[in-house]
Amino acid sequence: MYLPSSLARSCASLTRITRPSPSTIRPLLGTSHHVRQSSHSPMGTPPTNPRKKITVGTLRSLHRRGEPITMMTAHDFPSAHVADAAGMEMILVGDSLAMVALGMEDTSEVIVEEMLLHCRSVARATKAAFTVGDLPMGSYEIAPQQALETAIRFIKEGRVQGVKLEGGKGMAPTIERITSAGIPVLGHVGLTPQRQNALGGFRVQGKTSLGAMKVLEDALAVQEAGCFAVVLEAVPAEVAAIVTRKLSIPTIGIGAGNGCSGQVLVQVDMTGNFPPGRFLPKFVKQYGNVWAESLKAIEKYRDEVKSRQYPAPEHTYPIPQGELEAFAARVDKV
Repeated sequence: MYLPSSLARSCASLTRITRPSPSTIRPLLGTSHHVRQSSHSPMGTPPTNPRKKITVGTLRSLHRRGEPITMMTAHDFPSAHVADAAGMEMILVGDSLAMVALGMEDTSEVIVEEMLLHCRSVARATKAAFTVGDLPMGSYEIAPQQALETAIRFIKEGRVQGVKLEGGKGMAPTIERITSAGIPVLGHVGLTPQRQNALGGFRVQGKTSLGAMKVLEDALAVQEAGCFAVVLEAVPAEVAAIVTRKLSIPTIGIGAGNGCSGQVLVQVDMTGNFPPGRFLPKFVKQYGNVWAESLKAIEKYRDEVKSRQYPAPEHTYPIPQGELEAFAARVDKV
């Protein structure tokens, strides 16, 4: 298109003015030139060399090689962030968050909407681990169709890769309905906490020959229904080892001995993030004392605030002396 010479010169001039040179742009993109002044900063960024994403195929490969699978619960962004960074292959948003994160008496209180909120939080932090959301009590037992609808919500809204539900032979049709829709299901047999009232409390399962056979039959049933793995909870180690050998899918033990294909623990329990005197199940090994470290840090903060040691000059923002003097002069006139 033809442009009069005067208009062409004006356009060229405008282009020179509105297009900053690359050298002008670069400092704005460089992290060394950007200082975040807000206290509301993100928890962290993905590692520079992230792990390859764990999939169901990865877990099957680990199982075939006989390499134990590591699994841990997480209930929010920070707990998922550290579990993923530590190399966990699976992260479970367990309904145990009812007690360890929400202060409830037991897992039966937590509802779908609360679980979904925590699933989304965990999913935002998890870059490599395979994430599983626990279907809470009342969200899957009525009918397979109800369970499928809940599972779909966990995948779409919760942003997890799979779901977990409790129960053996009786839940097989439900598991089959969910897996037929392409949603991975992690089974859970042995001690099933959501059914603790029917079990007479949190009792070890499979301590008799008949009880052990029931654990095996339940595990075989959920395997046949399509589970990619199954949690064995509070089962004698010898029984769990036999069940593991009889299955073609991985078993994830919690209080079931080291003969399982992998292990899972509640993160709050194993890190010691709780006050002294709290009851812990026999199978929990405490690997840290987060409560004591947090308490020590917070008490020190309290003392420094009381003594005005905090904030020190290095924790404050400067103002040019001239501006300060000008401000002081203005204040005198108020």
